[in-house]
Amino acid sequence: MALRLLEIVIPEEHVSEVLSIIEREQIVNYWQTCSCESRVIFKLILPAEGTEKIMDEFEKRYSSTSDFHMALLSVEASFPSPREIEEKKEESKEPEQNGEKIPLRVSRQELYNEVFDNSKLTKTFVVMVILSTIVASIGLLKDNIAVVIGAMVIAPLLGPNVALSFAITLGDLVLGYNSLKTNLAGIAVAFAVAFLLGVFLNVNPDIPEIHARTFVGYDDIVLALASGIAGALSLTSGVPSTLIGVMVAVALIPPLVVFGLLLGGGYADVSFNALLLLIINMICINLAGVVTLLIKGVQPIYWWEASKAKRLTKYAIIVWVSLLLVLVLLLYVSSV
Repeated sequence: MALRLLEIVIPEEHVSEVLSIIEREQIVNYWQTCSCESRVIFKLILPAEGTEKIMDEFEKRYSSTSDFHMALLSVEASFPSPREIEEKKEESKEPEQNGEKIPLRVSRQELYNEVFDNSKLTKTFVVMVILSTIVASIGLLKDNIAVVIGAMVIAPLLGPNVALSFAITLGDLVLGYNSLKTNLAGIAVAFAVAFLLGVFLNVNPDIPEIHARTFVGYDDIVLALASGIAGALSLTSGVPSTLIGVMVAVALIPPLVVFGLLLGGGYADVSFNALLLLIINMICINLAGVVTLLIKGVQPIYWWEASKAKRLTKYAIIVWVSLLLVLVLLLYVSSV
């Protein structure tokens, strides 16, 4: 069980209210520091999946209060141990609260903080995409799968894709715009680099690693859907996402690089098959990501935001499913 330290700064006049909330939520591991400039600091140790509910409670009550502040920190180790903390919490629960369901994920606030950083278009992101494209191109041209996988470790494409799914689920248009901009910029940079390499290097479409990306099968759709689910689960579970990032990158970078290499090498007729594979993979990854986040219970805090997010999510799912069905139909027609 992952633990978090929640620090709350609150004006002195609200101390009794905070204590009543802490008592109601059955939080047994907390303490408060002495006041400073008419403010009190509460520190609570909570399971990661239990932070969202109480942070939402404080945000609703005190977001307009001056000097109110919350900070959520990861706990590397603690005494009592996480098991003892959980046992103490179970013992203190009232009978009617035992059936209450808590989402088995980290808080929405923690998720937002992570995806917000991943949605930014930075120089580091661009450089990493360029390096990944160069390494992937070399691996594809040399028919070396190990080098191709190495390029996936570099690629930072997991961040903006998961951030886009998260933004749609919350109905956050600003985050969605930034995520989409970063995603498209990464794709454009990777394509440009691959295209230039295709112009100056000897590209052979019969190389097995390249040839494999010029055919689209139903198994590719399953792979992309699994990648999207894995990406969303890695985010909501708070686990390291490096290996999951490799999985997502496998579905995006190779077909994109193959498209650029073949188009730059003068093989436009077969290059668009790789482009079709890329489009299908992007649709599946984002569709699976949104559905997974919905199942995990990610939603805005206020009802009017939830209503907007619900409409946006519905429209996004309809568009993606429709596009995917059209592409699957094209695959079926082309195979008969």
